[in-house]
Amino acid sequence: MMRDSRPVLLVEDDTVDAMTVRRAFHDLKMMNPLVHAVNGEEALALLQEGSDKPCLILLDLNMPKMNGIEFLEIIKAHAGLKKIPVVVLTTSSEEHDIARSFRLSAAGYIIKPVDYRNFVDAVRTINLYWTLSEIPDRNAEEIEAPCPTLAARGRAN
Repeated sequence: MMRDSRPVLLVEDDTVDAMTVRRAFHDLKMMNPLVHAVNGEEALALLQEGSDKPCLILLDLNMPKMNGIEFLEIIKAHAGLKKIPVVVLTTSSEEHDIARSFRLSAAGYIIKPVDYRNFVDAVRTINLYWTLSEIPDRNAEEIEAPCPTLAARGRAN
């Protein structure tokens, strides 16, 4: 059942990894548009444009200009952006990166699998979690409430 079809924002500087996420979305028949920013600065500019806010942000940590931790610090301090769930999807298995991400209210932390099948499984898990999660009605809050779902076509009812 589709609950929201707003975009998912992918903040990722690696072209191959971005293509892998796009391919996983396609293979899983996820219909949410995937908007891609190559670093935190570009992602912030997209978020401040005033267009439809994403329902989820997939965030790499190791990027030029503004890394993922710096990006998290800024959006989680911003009243209009802090409620958007952020799942860190990165190659870093460093304990300090994991701890810092959760201190900054990341909704999850996933180390990018190298194998494509495992990568698709990770994206499927993210989708399932946000599809099953309950959130307040968007109209019940004063701020723009993010969606916790990734819309998928062909999902069994």
